[in-house]
Amino acid sequence: MNRRLFSVFAFALLVAGVTSFLVYRLIVSHVPAPTKAMPSNRMLVAGRDLQVGTLIKQADFREVAWTGVVPDGAIKDRQAILDRGVIETIYSGEPITDHRLAPKGAGAGLASTIPVGMRAVALRVNDVVGLAGFVLPGMRVDVLVDGTLPGMDGSRTGTLCRTVLQNIEVLSAGQRIEKSADGKPESAQVVNLLVTPDQAEVLNLANNETKVQLVLRNPLDTDVATTHGSSVAGLFGGATTPTVAPVIRPRVIPAMAPVVRPTAEESTIEVFSGVKRSEARIDSPTGTTK
Repeated sequence: MNRRLFSVFAFALLVAGVTSFLVYRLIVSHVPAPTKAMPSNRMLVAGRDLQVGTLIKQADFREVAWTGVVPDGAIKDRQAILDRGVIETIYSGEPITDHRLAPKGAGAGLASTIPVGMRAVALRVNDVVGLAGFVLPGMRVDVLVDGTLPGMDGSRTGTLCRTVLQNIEVLSAGQRIEKSADGKPESAQVVNLLVTPDQAEVLNLANNETKVQLVLRNPLDTDVATTHGSSVAGLFGGATTPTVAPVIRPRVIPAMAPVVRPTAEESTIEVFSGVKRSEARIDSPTGTTK
C-alpha cells in the first residue's frame, strides 16, 4: 500500500515539475529584453521661447544632457550661437539648430529672415485686405488689383480687376516683430511680403496706383493659374475682357509732286501778205509742233 502511494506521489511531483518548467519558459519568452542605455550627449537648448528676429545672447540658451536622437544641424559650440538672429521660432528646451538661425553677421530683425536675392515689401492693409487676421507669417497669398486702365474713364467696362502676383510668401502680418517694453506685441496694419526685385516693382506700383486685395491660398498649392481679368461690365453680361480705346492716328497727306513747267523754245514762222513774204520769231512750249 505504501508502495502504491509513493508511486502516485512521485508521478504527481514529476508532472508538477514539468508543468512549472513549461510555465516558466512561457513567461520568460514574453518578457522584453532589457534595452541598452543610449549614450548621453551634451546639447545646447533654448532657455526660453526665442521668437523670430531675436538676437541670441548668453542668457538665451543653456547646456543640458541629451539622451535622445541628435537633430540634424544641432549646434554644440556656444560661440557658433552667440549674436545670431533667429529666423524660425525656437521653443524653450528645444535644441538649437543651424537652419533656424541667420548667418553670422546678418544681425537680427526682419532683414535677417530675407533670403539672398529676395526683397521684403511692406503692404499697408486694413482688416478686409488682411483677411481679418487670417494672413499669418509663412502663409501664401495672391495679390489682386482693381482700377481703371490709363487713358480710359471706365464708362465702357467699369472697374477692372486682375491678379498680378501669385504664390507670394508672407513674412509678417498684423504685428511687428519687435515687442514693446512690457513684452506685448505692438499692433501694426502692415503685411510684409517676400518677393523678387521685379515683383517688388509691380507691388509698389499697384499699391500706389490701384486698390490691392490679398487672396489666401493653400500652402501646398504652388501652381500658377492663368487668369484673364474681370470687369464690372462682365458682371452684368457685358464684355468680360478689358476694352482698349482705339488709337487715333493723324491722317498723313501725301506730298504733291512739284509742277514741272515746260521750257520755252524759240520758233520761226513765215508770214505772207499778198505777194510780200516776211519771217517772225515767237516762243513756243517744248514738245509742240512747229
